[in-house]
Amino acid sequence: MTNDADAPTSTPGPPPGSRGGWSPEQVGDQSGRVVLVTGANSGLGLETSAVLAAAGARVIMTARSREKGQAALADVQGRAPGAQVELQMLDLASLASVTDLATRLTATLGSHGLDLLVNNAGVMAVPKGRTQDGFEMQLGTNFLGHFALTGRLLGPLLQSESAGRRPRVVSLSSMAHRFGRITPQDLMREKRYEAWSAYGQSKLADLMFALELDRRTERAGRELVSVAAHPGISATNLFTGGPFGRMPDVVRRAAGKVGELVMQSPEQGAWSVLRAATAPDVVGGEYYGPAGAGERSGPPVRVGTSARAQDVDMARWLWEEAVRLTGVGFHELDPPAGAA
Repeated sequence: MTNDADAPTSTPGPPPGSRGGWSPEQVGDQSGRVVLVTGANSGLGLETSAVLAAAGARVIMTARSREKGQAALADVQGRAPGAQVELQMLDLASLASVTDLATRLTATLGSHGLDLLVNNAGVMAVPKGRTQDGFEMQLGTNFLGHFALTGRLLGPLLQSESAGRRPRVVSLSSMAHRFGRITPQDLMREKRYEAWSAYGQSKLADLMFALELDRRTERAGRELVSVAAHPGISATNLFTGGPFGRMPDVVRRAAGKVGELVMQSPEQGAWSVLRAATAPDVVGGEYYGPAGAGERSGPPVRVGTSARAQDVDMARWLWEEAVRLTGVGFHELDPPAGAA
């Protein structure tokens, strides 16, 4: 496994011709698609839901708080009158909540299946804590919760494939994946916890999951498209309610003023997600982010990853460990018995 301190920090950037002026106006007709967006009560998830609903998709928005979720639902309905949009409760820090949602959706989606899963929800640089299942809070919420949700919804996703469509899974990573390191000897950061380091590990895990899901899908001969995206630096509640939200008032106000100058809006931050979710030329295993300097802002393009994100041996270990920790397998992607 390549996970040493001297590992190269990046792979080649976007391929030739990938830089362009994509915008949400290029989201085509999404009628007939069924979409699930996690963390849809604010920020990127809310904006992604609103655009897809306005384009004709049936959008299932999820939130931990019913009050916030209902407010977000009303927001989307106001922006897209007549849209097919609904709210479901989901707490990614609880495997029981993940199982409950997946069970309900599998029963209600029926033969149509699920066409798009946007693994968006997350927490950032929070104090040391544990999920309901005892996982480190950031790894458990950002990665393991979404890993389990994707596995539980693999049946509906492949049902969409059986109906002649190409389902997609879009997993949200971050520029923070570049300083992230997977630590097999202390995955839950019990020996030493540092909030930003743990966040970087969780976002690296999200990206490695997207890439490994693509590899396993390809080996299984499936049409499922697994890609990743990041929003650059966007003024979402991960900042206002996360590390900035815990600063003294005077510092927070000053940081907010600076943020207004350097951060994208949530609407712009969602562009990478929307391109990954809807563009017809998207290929499994790609990673989308802003085209501007340092990938901080700008129209979405294909971008490069850290070298650690491309470590196939570590990705395989992480996948197997996630299966062990969550109890969720992706058996539909297993090779046939007797296959080499």
